[in-house]
Amino acid sequence: MTMQSILGNFALILLLLTIATGIVWSIDRFHLAPKRRRSAEAALAEFDARTAKLAETGVKPDTSARAELASRLDLQPTWVAYTGSFFPVIAAVFLFRSFMLEPFKIPSSSMVPTLQVGDLILVNKFTYGIRLPIVNKKIIDINNPTRGDVMVFKFPKDTSLDYIKRVVGVPGDKIIYKNKRLTVNGQALAYEKLPEYLDEERLSYYSQWRENLTGVDHAILNDDKVPGYVPSPDNFPQHELCTYNLEGFECTVPAGQYFMMGDNRDNSLDSRYWGFVPDKNIVGKAFFVWMNLGNFKRIGAFH
Repeated sequence: MTMQSILGNFALILLLLTIATGIVWSIDRFHLAPKRRRSAEAALAEFDARTAKLAETGVKPDTSARAELASRLDLQPTWVAYTGSFFPVIAAVFLFRSFMLEPFKIPSSSMVPTLQVGDLILVNKFTYGIRLPIVNKKIIDINNPTRGDVMVFKFPKDTSLDYIKRVVGVPGDKIIYKNKRLTVNGQALAYEKLPEYLDEERLSYYSQWRENLTGVDHAILNDDKVPGYVPSPDNFPQHELCTYNLEGFECTVPAGQYFMMGDNRDNSLDSRYWGFVPDKNIVGKAFFVWMNLGNFKRIGAFH
């Protein structure tokens, strides 16, 4: 693993910080803190003895100095205060982010109109099963992805990258994409025409449709200027399960893998080009936009 990949892996950075601060916290908790308490107890006992002797001679001692001395003796060393004291917070963030929810930022337009560039989204990390952080190995099965889910996953060609697309095919499905329309297991999906979509960044209009993906309604975009065939698909693993033609393609999804497509159908590099997503690459289910600094109206749940 290169330094660049380490710096780009926030989960790994959090893990290393958790381990480092945890070591310092443990050293302080089980060694340094008891040692400070013993030293403080001895110093305070000596202070009390001097105070008692002064009182016996008729001198009224300044007892407020005792509290100041106790506070000073109980201070953590600076190197502990600036490392080990952050351990509980860093550990809590690491555990929450690894097993509960993780934030992501949408970097591209492949999921428009469902998700916009700049959307800050939340991803449920446990709905598809509990996975060990960093290695992403599933240890507890809960649910499997279903058609229509918006899913974050590790890009099969470079697992240091996180991708987000919609689940179109689950294991065993036969997917047909013909003239920009989907058929799943012999059932043609229903499409309803929506008003044209204006891409304000490109100043272009796209055809917009409501697609019913076996019970999940969501909007998709088509660029009428782009043909329906898939140009130059990769030679991905199990590519023999897919056939391509001038109208589109047909694919049978193998066991333990998923077929993913972007909602911006003609502006998305997805499973049509680079193949299936193995279960081991799954990160979680995206479900909520918690912020978009350019458009606060974007905040809310999505399908």
